[in-house]
Amino acid sequence: MKTTHKQKNPYIELLLKFPPRPIYSDEQLASVQKVVYDLIDKGELSPDEEDYISVLGTLVEQYEEIHHQIPDIYGVELIEALLEEFDLKQKDLVPIFKTESIVSEVLNGHRKLMTEHIEKLSEFFHVSPAAFFPLSLMQVNTEV
Repeated sequence: MKTTHKQKNPYIELLLKFPPRPIYSDEQLASVQKVVYDLIDKGELSPDEEDYISVLGTLVEQYEEIHHQIPDIYGVELIEALLEEFDLKQKDLVPIFKTESIVSEVLNGHRKLMTEHIEKLSEFFHVSPAAFFPLSLMQVNTEV
């Protein structure tokens, strides 16, 4: 028996509803972000929806790399940003630094970060240990 209706492809439906295009303005960025947030807000995503969000995310990333560069923060400034991002307090870092006074001294610039601290911080926040160093130290000098 032959069916007369075409089977819908969910990924194609997503592409037709909001075709991915390069982003050239903040207004276009906001439109793409709205589509992504609306999909995420609906709950569990299908594999097709995850792929579609991945494509849109790539477009957002490309635009933001050019137009919204994030300043290089590292060391204490990075720790403070991570604390704020994860809604944590200084005391949450005591297991890493052993005492609240050491945490305070590091965050106030009275004590330097030690290799052991950086290793534990990178594990705690799930970031590379390299994130705690300035980009200028991480870049290789290629001049001859």
